[in-house]
Amino acid sequence: MMKNLTAALAALLILSNIRCSTTSEKTTDNDESGTSEIANKADEWIWLFDGKSTDGWRGFNSDVLPDGWILEEGTLKSLGKGGDIGGDIVYGAREFENFELYMEWKVSTAGNSGIFYHVQEGEKYSAPYQNAPEYQLLDDLGYPDPLEDWQKLASDYAMYSAPEDKPIKPAGEWNTSRIIFTKEKVAYFLNGLKVVEFVPWSDDWHERRNKGKWADVEDYGKAKTGLIGLQDHGSFIWFKNIKIKEL
Repeated sequence: MMKNLTAALAALLILSNIRCSTTSEKTTDNDESGTSEIANKADEWIWLFDGKSTDGWRGFNSDVLPDGWILEEGTLKSLGKGGDIGGDIVYGAREFENFELYMEWKVSTAGNSGIFYHVQEGEKYSAPYQNAPEYQLLDDLGYPDPLEDWQKLASDYAMYSAPEDKPIKPAGEWNTSRIIFTKEKVAYFLNGLKVVEFVPWSDDWHERRNKGKWADVEDYGKAKTGLIGLQDHGSFIWFKNIKIKEL
């Protein structure tokens, strides 16, 4: 009888270990926070601005950061001194080709700015928009002047318009923007919603480029790789948590 009891206890112990192991595996697999997956993905992100330093940022065609950009309470802030030309900045440490770019931002009332990518520098250019595509940042709700659809928030400026029913937040509130760029497809996101999608250098892209605002701008959109840039368009604007991963 003692042998039978010992055998029964051993069986229960083995069964208990199996159940514990299975439960542990299921908890890991079904963890909604995806901790391990997020940790792996986080390793791929390159921080362009983490709220602690402006390292890597400088003026367009310059070696220094313009005095119109400051580090303020964990944000990279534009004081709006540059106007249409002269105050734009780039992350000059490296170029990017295919990428996923994420950032958070807010603007003042009637604020206007933009996110550039594939930026080229040189004496023939006075501003990034002369060659680089732009994700438009704008206070649609408070902007006083009439706007074309392609001028509005989250549009691919002067190329592809974001829809009217996009998730707009009023001036002074934080937004999130994301750009996914590959040669097969480009997608723009605003506050978690995809609002623009297009194929770069496609027939449709070239038709829009050649008949619109960029018809006489020789180098617009030609570059396949380049710098990330932020626009100073004469408005107060704040950026934080700027990061990118190569695709």
